[in-house]
Amino acid sequence: QLIHDIALQNLPVMLALDRAGLVGADGATHNGAFDLSYLTCVPNMLVMAPADENECRQMLFTAFSLNSPSAVRYPRGGGPGVAIQSNMRALPIGKGEVRRDGRRIALLAFGSMLTPALDAAEELKATVANMRFVKPLDDELVLKLALSHDLIVTIEENTVQGGAGSAVVESLLKQNVTTNVMQLGLPDRFIDHGDVAAMLVECGLDKAGIVASVTERFRLLNSFAAPLLKA
Repeated sequence: QLIHDIALQNLPVMLALDRAGLVGADGATHNGAFDLSYLTCVPNMLVMAPADENECRQMLFTAFSLNSPSAVRYPRGGGPGVAIQSNMRALPIGKGEVRRDGRRIALLAFGSMLTPALDAAEELKATVANMRFVKPLDDELVLKLALSHDLIVTIEENTVQGGAGSAVVESLLKQNVTTNVMQLGLPDRFIDHGDVAAMLVECGLDKAGIVASVTERFRLLNSFAAPLLKA
């Protein structure tokens, strides 16, 4: 239906996707773990992932104003509690934003992962980008961060296989850039019901999990580079 009835005809249909990522009590049948993977491979689709409740409203407005297929994926339940802007404005298509300036490590957060990424960045002293768009991806921002940091870390509440992180890797390859990339996301298995916060901890997508994963990867990179520098 998505391909035949919407995308192939390039119709102005907006898909509002509730239950993005882990959904807790709804269980494995309702976890939105795969939508970024199967949506981004379909031609004509535009895919957005809001980081908070206000950005969700603005993205829905943006998608509604388009004359082409689009999807806005947002999590079940509440957001981080940001202030809601009464005025609606269309976002620039395919453009992310840097939310924190840091050094050496760049965290590229998609959707709900922006909040734990910002928390982790305080400890990691990392740059944080709110990518906003999974398709079209902000290739210019990806390139800028890749050239100015030692490690790129993509963080998404979607399976790693074919997800937003994979789109970042494809972008770097397309732009002939070789750099260190780490992809954090949901594991390659079905996740049962439970408390969402505890499930994110289990998947390493909370602040502590992100810090631990990035710190270990950075340690390995530094230990590998040390002999080369001495040589």
